[in-house]
Amino acid sequence: MTTTGSAGSNHIVPDRVAVVGAGMVGLATAWFLQEAGVEVTVLDREGVAAGASWGNAGWLTPGLATPLPEPAVLKYGVRAVLSPASPVYVPPTASPRLLKFLTRFARNSTAGRWKTAMESLVPINRQSLRAFDFLADAGVQAQTYEAKSFLAAYRTVEERKVLLEEIEQIHAAGQGIEFEAISGDDAREIEPSLSDAIGAAIRLHGQRFINPGEYVNQLADSVIARGGQIISGVVVKDIVDEIRGVRLVTADGETDPFDAVVMATGAWLGDLARQFGVRTVVQAGRGYSFSVPMAHVPAGPVYFPAQRIACTPLGDRLRVAGMMEFRKPDAKLDPRRIDAIVDAARPLLRDADLDARTFEWVGPRPCTPDGLPLIGATSSPRVFAAGGHGMWGITLGPATGQLLAETITTGRTPEELRPFNPLR
Repeated sequence: MTTTGSAGSNHIVPDRVAVVGAGMVGLATAWFLQEAGVEVTVLDREGVAAGASWGNAGWLTPGLATPLPEPAVLKYGVRAVLSPASPVYVPPTASPRLLKFLTRFARNSTAGRWKTAMESLVPINRQSLRAFDFLADAGVQAQTYEAKSFLAAYRTVEERKVLLEEIEQIHAAGQGIEFEAISGDDAREIEPSLSDAIGAAIRLHGQRFINPGEYVNQLADSVIARGGQIISGVVVKDIVDEIRGVRLVTADGETDPFDAVVMATGAWLGDLARQFGVRTVVQAGRGYSFSVPMAHVPAGPVYFPAQRIACTPLGDRLRVAGMMEFRKPDAKLDPRRIDAIVDAARPLLRDADLDARTFEWVGPRPCTPDGLPLIGATSSPRVFAAGGHGMWGITLGPATGQLLAETITTGRTPEELRPFNPLR
């Protein structure tokens, strides 16, 4: 370890850091730690991109990266969220832990708290695409795609008002997003894959997308090529912080001491972080997806906000994703949720063979009650949290890794991370 800083404010720069979790956030943190000269070891219970990083929509949309608790969520009502066909689903057998999370989530779903949380996200949102560009310029062989068209499509002009009002609120919070409101006919001219049921749309500019599984695997390849180690199939059961270093306890015993540890375990973050003063509940908000062939694959993402369905072109197929299901992260895939997405998407897409689905998937997004991630030091200055991004772990993953690596190696918390204190 190396000591830096002036007298009275010395910071010990770690030589060896363990990162627990091989999703976008964990691998980005590992990569940027390597950029600062740190040796990294990444451990994961399954493998690279095995959790929420693989089958999501892959949007890089800082313009839409907003807090999940919002006033609109409260409008669903108890009867709606208990229905397996609802875009937001809560199982009727909710545990006390889940009920605690939902109570706090509801308290944060007010206009005032949403605005405060939105203002907290703006600085890291602004850095998000620059972090992807940094990785590309540094030789990471992973591609991001400009969204030639990015359409939010609606049945009616009345439905469209919800997102237009939200965009106004996003602008009021200090975040820019370029857009234009267009008719259904104009939307179909841009994107023929939209059906005649679409009567209005919003075209967003300046957004991107990726194939998330492919991107995260290539980021992992870069970490390995730069001398990092990635160990799969290891469940970290405990973290022991002692004078000679931080050790990880697994089923096979204990590791040698590391100078620091980063917990980037997604929906399982609370399991390890609680002993280090992190009291915020991290709840799995599970999302579903599948891929379908189309006569005309869209040139960019298509969003159906009223149905909460996100579509992304991946090669010759369209990935269709959606749903927010609050239940255990490792629960089995519920086919009723896939059916609900199919039923909602069928009238809105033209020539999509929704009965020829492949790669049906469910993944646990890590959600917090206030909609803000947990990034930074815990009660131990050698144990760090990096998670709780909700739906925005892909968009904000590289920026999170870049800013957290700066924190770990300098001892200073960047302004962008101050609202995300894990001990809040």
